[in-house]
Amino acid sequence: MRAVIVAIGVAFLVSLFCTPIAIKVFTRLKAGQPIRSDGPAMHQGKKGTPTMGGVVFILATVIAYVAGHLALTTLPDQQIAQVEPTITALVLLGLMVFSGAVGFLDDFLKVRKRNSAGLNKRGKLLGQILVGAVFGVIALWFPSTMTDATGRATNTETVGSTTLSFIRDIDFLEVSKVGAVIIFIFVVMAATNGVNLTDGLDGLATGASVMVLAAYALIAFWQYRHWCADPSYTQPYCYEVRDPLEIALIAGAAAGACVGFLWWNTSPARIFMGDTGALGLGGLIAGMAMSTRTILLLPIIGGLFVIITMSVVIQIISFKTTGKRVFRMSPLQHHFELAGWSEVNIVVRFWIIAGIGVAIALGLFYSEFLANMT
Repeated sequence: MRAVIVAIGVAFLVSLFCTPIAIKVFTRLKAGQPIRSDGPAMHQGKKGTPTMGGVVFILATVIAYVAGHLALTTLPDQQIAQVEPTITALVLLGLMVFSGAVGFLDDFLKVRKRNSAGLNKRGKLLGQILVGAVFGVIALWFPSTMTDATGRATNTETVGSTTLSFIRDIDFLEVSKVGAVIIFIFVVMAATNGVNLTDGLDGLATGASVMVLAAYALIAFWQYRHWCADPSYTQPYCYEVRDPLEIALIAGAAAGACVGFLWWNTSPARIFMGDTGALGLGGLIAGMAMSTRTILLLPIIGGLFVIITMSVVIQIISFKTTGKRVFRMSPLQHHFELAGWSEVNIVVRFWIIAGIGVAIALGLFYSEFLANMT
């Protein structure tokens, strides 16, 4: 627990104090956010606000991960296998960093061209597929080699699973490794685009991501405390996952980094996360769902992201089939802007929706544990 707390604290402080530096640097480099000409009129006042702020909390998360591992060196001997960096960390941080890199390229092109077009849809899609495929293969082909004092293997799990999962793996929903990688890619694409579409109002995506990441930190730490690889914990309701403490540490670090960034990103935002941050967070959240074996729980934990994504899908289908729009504008947050809601009201109310989704998901997770106990 101490390592997780250290990671959260370090990530928060690095993000809190480095974000003002990033604001000055990006302002000097004239890396201002281009604003869509067809967007809400009130957004024109945000033109020129520094973007690519996601660089800060991605970097803060990586630094905090290292700090958390330094705190792990005092763990008891039976837990020493958690001290060394793992494939789990490679997958989770890799998804965050390289998804963020795709977003950074998009942001860079927007700033350079001085318009909101950025990387074309095909290029962004190919980037997401490539990142998902590479880390999907790593997640499925590298099992853990944890052993006990006698040399007996205590954990041979991979980061991902060939079985679809809700709160645990669902045995009758097994697929091949290739099929699992395809699912991995789909989850990465869904999560990155979901967070990206949610970004658009000051602090909205950042605050929602804090809740989702905090939920995954709790889930992963609970799995660590009831881990099948722990020789002292053999109850039938333990969790068959790989490196849950590592997952909790990274989720906590990312949540702490986002809170530090939110200090400067809340209304009126002095910096935007940009696609760098949105895609980076989406990639990490996708990895959290895969590594904790809670893929089908993700749409509930990230309920706000799903609602906003569906508003775009509904708008496109309606317009192409009937020529009419269901919403004044999509994504959904802009519909309410045009309806006269203030930006702060929309953000706070959407945060409430995000919190409800997280609460329901955590309730389902814990109730399943209680059911298995009885």
